[in-house]
Amino acid sequence: MKRPYGLSSEQLTNFRNNGFIGPFDLYDAEWIRQRYKKLRGEIFDRTRAIYDLDHTSRLAGYDRHLDIDFFSQHIIRKEIVDKVAGILGPDIICWRSEMFPKYPGDEGTDWHQADTFAHASGEPQIIWPMDSRFGGSLTVWTAVTDATEETGCLRFMPGTHEEMFYDESLGMEYQPEKVNALEKGGMKRGFFGYDYRNLQKDPDFVPDESKAVSVPMHAGQFVIFWSTLMHASLPNVSKNKTRLGFTARYVPACVKVYPGTKTVNEYGTILDLEKFGVVQVAGQDEYKYNKVRIDSERGYRFVMDDVPQEEPATAS
Repeated sequence: MKRPYGLSSEQLTNFRNNGFIGPFDLYDAEWIRQRYKKLRGEIFDRTRAIYDLDHTSRLAGYDRHLDIDFFSQHIIRKEIVDKVAGILGPDIICWRSEMFPKYPGDEGTDWHQADTFAHASGEPQIIWPMDSRFGGSLTVWTAVTDATEETGCLRFMPGTHEEMFYDESLGMEYQPEKVNALEKGGMKRGFFGYDYRNLQKDPDFVPDESKAVSVPMHAGQFVIFWSTLMHASLPNVSKNKTRLGFTARYVPACVKVYPGTKTVNEYGTILDLEKFGVVQVAGQDEYKYNKVRIDSERGYRFVMDDVPQEEPATAS
């Protein structure tokens, strides 16, 4: 299948070596800034959200692609899916999305990796087939607002995506009083009420930040990276600028999502998965491991060429 927005062979090589690729342009910067004004109201409106949560909960940003039309269309954009397919293969599901707001004064996010996403509860949320080389999820992180070094852009450690420095099965204790209260290496940074250092395989391990690269992005750009890549973000030291990132997480259809559970327990909140379902964004699902969300109004499971696009891409 021809994918006009796919990665070039050189880009694929760079991705395999570094664990990330981008940023890529998707939305016109001024258009997305104007769209964000409307989007803010939609984010606080939870009347159609699949989880019964107060908007102040950390998990209130989970899976809003299942009720906010903009994000519903975003996760199936060909400019994204074509690139993801070049990495994961033709049969792809989006299993989670998250919003990452960083308000003025907010701490940075500490260095971390996610393989099974068991870091908060100790229970795997995704399981790859046993013969897989390694697990993890492909993350597409989109800047809804400008993400600069001042407002808290992402940072990566290239080439760290094929070795886990953390043991997610150890779990971590949620301590909300630690939010915006931890300092490491002279910088205010934590992990949303957890201390990721508790998962280190080597208690004396200290990430070598001399190898880190910052990835500033204009509003409307996105970057693709393995969740197993060591990544972090800077604090928002601005006076009046909010940084909003939106992540969509993709895996092949052969991956089991939330196996053997009907709830998710993270950040002091329990999510009921009754209304949850993965979204088939490309190809077929011959495995039938996961409950698939079908929503013809939003275009889920449509042939990609038939999916309406809200705003043309400016570049690939």
